[in-house]
Amino acid sequence: MHQKRFLRPTVREALAAARETLGPQALVLSTELVQAPGWRGWTGQRVVSLTAATDQDVSEDRTNASEKRHEDTGEARRSPKGEGGFRGSGVPGFRGFSSKGEGGREDARRAGIVAKLVAAGVDPALAHAAAASVSAADCRLASADVLHRALMAAISACAGGGLADSRVEVFIGPPGVGKTTTIAKIAAQERLAGRAPRGVIAADSSRVGAVEHLRGYAGIIGSPFRIARDASELTHALKAARRPVLVDTAGRLPSDPSLSSLLEALRARRDVVTHLVMPADTTAASACRILDRYADAQPNRIVITKVDEAESAAPLIGVICERKLTVSYVASGPNVPRDLARATPEALAAVMLGDSPQGVQTCH
Repeated sequence: MHQKRFLRPTVREALAAARETLGPQALVLSTELVQAPGWRGWTGQRVVSLTAATDQDVSEDRTNASEKRHEDTGEARRSPKGEGGFRGSGVPGFRGFSSKGEGGREDARRAGIVAKLVAAGVDPALAHAAAASVSAADCRLASADVLHRALMAAISACAGGGLADSRVEVFIGPPGVGKTTTIAKIAAQERLAGRAPRGVIAADSSRVGAVEHLRGYAGIIGSPFRIARDASELTHALKAARRPVLVDTAGRLPSDPSLSSLLEALRARRDVVTHLVMPADTTAASACRILDRYADAQPNRIVITKVDEAESAAPLIGVICERKLTVSYVASGPNVPRDLARATPEALAAVMLGDSPQGVQTCH
């Protein structure tokens, strides 16, 4: 077996170098962060050390050519600005599988799956959980389909696509994340499915444009529409509603008096589900801050929007899984009633790997 060690700024680059030098069938034996060689190591910089192996013969010319281009035995290539290091929620806890002892080759293959998932932005701990669910037969393939199914198994607990709807569903979140459009998509899809349209309540009187936008959609869909300017009007509107309703709110924090009073009125009811809406390109650090700031609102579910504008929703979903929260919907564009799907494990795995959740179960 021919083994070789590669030093690169990122896992993605290390994997590419291994494939170029050893061929597409190369097995990843270990992956870890090490001190960068040369003066960069003196300044505390770290790089990815990836050890790969192949059973096939590797020509000396091919190896030497790769050595000359990439300088594997010397200083690691400098990453382009903004591309160094791991993506995702952080590096701590990332580890390789052992290549020694019984089952070492299978462990090496699982390490390769971990490396590919981390390169796609998946949190290292979640990547290890996904790799652990892969069968020995699938480990030998490590295809895109295998990665997809491994992620589905790891994130199934936070996929709430099969949860039942509630009589009152409230949508909260920062401004501009797509709350109003999400409500329009849900109402329109129900109408297309032949169901009686839900009522729509605009509790966002601070933005006239948003209210009129939602009123226009409600008129087209045939949904009863009301405006609630304060908590008392919201309470009255909910009591008068004869069918399930969707409630839009202003993009404010729960600490804002106007939103806190609405949330307080809703807590008196037992038939309320609160969705926190977050865009797919939210970083792990930003996701933690948003979840902390909206904790007082006690959101039951998460809606992920603007998937089409993000390279991957993996960092955001990693935080959601870590906090044991549930994703209800995934929105991949602005089109009403399209571009909205239930958050099934299949849909979440797709957006984590940078794919569109097309072909998955729509809302209704």
